[in-house]
Amino acid sequence: MESIIPIKGKVKFSITLDSGVWIFDDRKVDLTTYFDDTTEMVDELEEYTKAVSKHWSREIQEGATYPPTLKTEKKYEKEKILNGTFAIPFAPFLKNAEPLIDAATIVIETESGEHPLALTQADQLLIGFSKEGKPLRENGPVHIYYKDGSNRDQPITDVRAFRVE
Repeated sequence: MESIIPIKGKVKFSITLDSGVWIFDDRKVDLTTYFDDTTEMVDELEEYTKAVSKHWSREIQEGATYPPTLKTEKKYEKEKILNGTFAIPFAPFLKNAEPLIDAATIVIETESGEHPLALTQADQLLIGFSKEGKPLRENGPVHIYYKDGSNRDQPITDVRAFRVE
C-alpha cells in the first residue's frame, strides 16, 4: 500500500501528500482528545500578554528558575509521538494546491466509492494518519474525519485521492 495521496483536478498545482512525514508536523492534533476538548475562541495576544506578565512578576519576586524536568518532558513527548493517534487539518494542503475559481466540490476518492463535499466545507476535514503510534496500514493510508466529530467512529477510509471539481 502506498502512502502517497494526490490532490488533483481543478487546482493550479497538483500536489501529493505523504502521510509518513506528518508525525513531525506541528499542525498535527491528538485524536484521542481532539473531539472531547471544548475549544473556545481566545485572543492569543491577550493570553500571551497575561502569561508573560505573570512570568515576569514571578521572576522579579523569586528570581529566575530553570525547569528541572526538561529531559523528562522531552522523553514524554517522544513517547507520545511513538504511541499517539494523530490527524492533521486538510485545509492548508488544499490552500497550497490553489483551487481554481470555478471549483465548487472536493471529492474524496476511496476504494469503495466517492464522497463529494462542498469546497467551502473542506476546512472541516481532518486527515487521520496514525493510530497508537503506527501508520494506518489497514483501511489506510489515511482516514478522513469531520472536525465536529460526527464520523468519529466511522471515518472515511481507504482514501486514494482528493479531486477538486
